[in-house]
Amino acid sequence: MQGLLAIWGRELKAYFISPIFYALSTVFIFFISLMFFSFLQQYTQYFMQVAQYPTMMERININEMIMRPLFNTMSFVAVLIMMPMLTMRILSEEKKSGTIELLLTSPVRDWHVILGKFLAAFTLYTAMIGLTIIYPMVLQIYGDPDWDPIWAGYLGLVLLGGGVITIGLFASSLTENQIVAAVVCFGAALILWILDVVAESMTGTLGELVGYLSVLRHYNSFEKGIIDSTDCLFFLSFIFLGLFITVRSVESTRWRG
Repeated sequence: MQGLLAIWGRELKAYFISPIFYALSTVFIFFISLMFFSFLQQYTQYFMQVAQYPTMMERININEMIMRPLFNTMSFVAVLIMMPMLTMRILSEEKKSGTIELLLTSPVRDWHVILGKFLAAFTLYTAMIGLTIIYPMVLQIYGDPDWDPIWAGYLGLVLLGGGVITIGLFASSLTENQIVAAVVCFGAALILWILDVVAESMTGTLGELVGYLSVLRHYNSFEKGIIDSTDCLFFLSFIFLGLFITVRSVESTRWRG
């Protein structure tokens, strides 16, 4: 366990020293802020239009009109675009610099190395997502949002991000080139993202299987404010599988070395 904590701390320190995390966080918050105020402006305009019609006022839902599209935007930007750049250096940089050999020959188990690196990236990802809590807090000041769907949306973002981080971790274990690792991570995540669209053109058992493998389909439940044990189990299994194959990839590197 000490080895795991040491790797976790070492990776966190490396992230905070590097400008990558600060650059990604700044771009992410800036873009999401623009989208939030855009959705808020649209909501305000619509509210003013229907204010004189009491029957239509019942259809206005601040969660559906602001937070749900915001969660949809955050999932795309943070998970599909930011995560490949955040994870591309996790193992590929170790390979390129040659420190992977020292790491693998140290008295630290392989799964401690992988889990420590995963937790470091996951910690930074949740911190970046956590910064966006200011948006529903702003809505709380001027409106009355339902916090249960909001927490469900954040849970979905955390689980979705954890799954994509394991993809980036595995991709980074396969190559010394950080750009290649980022492209592989983005490509794999994008394929899993659009499987739901592909499944719509299929019928029978194959269509159901392809649809089940779509991360977007499982995330949509959280986005709607629904916490389903099936979706939670899917993402947890996804994370476990990603960590497992990454450990096996690192072990193969050890044997080849």
